[in-house]
Amino acid sequence: MTRTTPPRPLDVEALFPELSAHRGTTTRLHPRPGHPGMSVSSVGGPMLWPADEPWPVCDEVHGRGRGRRPADIRQERELLASAYAREPYEGLTEEEQRLVTALRGNHRVPGASETDPLPLIGLAQLYTREVPDLPAGPDGADLLQVFWCPFDAHRPTGYSMFLHLRWRRAAEVGEVLTSPPQPAVVGYEGYVPEPCELHPEQVATYPFAGLLPEELSERIYTWEEALEEEAADDDEDDPVSYQFDLSIPPGWRAGGYASWHVTDPYAMDCATCATPMRLLLTVGTSEWNGGYESWTPIEDQGLRPHPHAVPTGVVVGNHGRLNVFHCPSDPDHPPRWSVQ
Repeated sequence: MTRTTPPRPLDVEALFPELSAHRGTTTRLHPRPGHPGMSVSSVGGPMLWPADEPWPVCDEVHGRGRGRRPADIRQERELLASAYAREPYEGLTEEEQRLVTALRGNHRVPGASETDPLPLIGLAQLYTREVPDLPAGPDGADLLQVFWCPFDAHRPTGYSMFLHLRWRRAAEVGEVLTSPPQPAVVGYEGYVPEPCELHPEQVATYPFAGLLPEELSERIYTWEEALEEEAADDDEDDPVSYQFDLSIPPGWRAGGYASWHVTDPYAMDCATCATPMRLLLTVGTSEWNGGYESWTPIEDQGLRPHPHAVPTGVVVGNHGRLNVFHCPSDPDHPPRWSVQ
């Protein structure tokens, strides 16, 4: 099903004509629960992975023998979704509450050590033919595959996430791995994605205000403050803002500009060649909730924010976004990422 972003509440270029020089595009991926196949882009779907190629693993030293079982996480989600679908919604029954408590329990993996190769979770795969703002990969690669470790236990802080990106030429994949290895337990349920089909839509986007020329960003801030004061005087809801309504869409998307609303901007230069990196992919916890309701696709308006605005089950940081950057000079250079 097509997903259509509504027109923006205001014409931001009419308000600030200089923004036309900074206009870009980003592709909203619009993941929705489904049954994707290997030959299409997806979140949490089956990967087009050669049977004779080792599955990526995390070999960094950290605990990996205690956590929640992925099957339990998915069963809990199914239970909660069924409960939310009841009309009227009156919460969980006592039996459902007992089952959820049991499903949320931690389990130990007998004999697991901190150095065992830990299978990464396939987070997403994107075909360049389906995602307009996805750049071409190295040597004609047309498929980007994204993996992550299901534990927050990595360098440099010891509490960081770990990502692995793989580019490949889809036509060169022969026999496919149909049963990839999976971690027995995970450290955080937000690392377990639900299988989702994608409905890519290219939309206009503008830079984070703090990265615009100083004079322009100051005018935008002044304009927003005036609208907030006017709304407060009239006891109205939150007014339109550049950050939430006019510049950077929420949710999963490819290309465009990164939002820096948590840390403020900092340099994202390639660790190999020092080239300024570009946004490759944004992994979002929510597709439109939390102040970004104006981005709700026309086809989804009127639906409950939960669970419809959180279709993938993925949770980034404190319900935020993961921005993944790539080197435009050489896609083989290691990516960098920022949690916002």
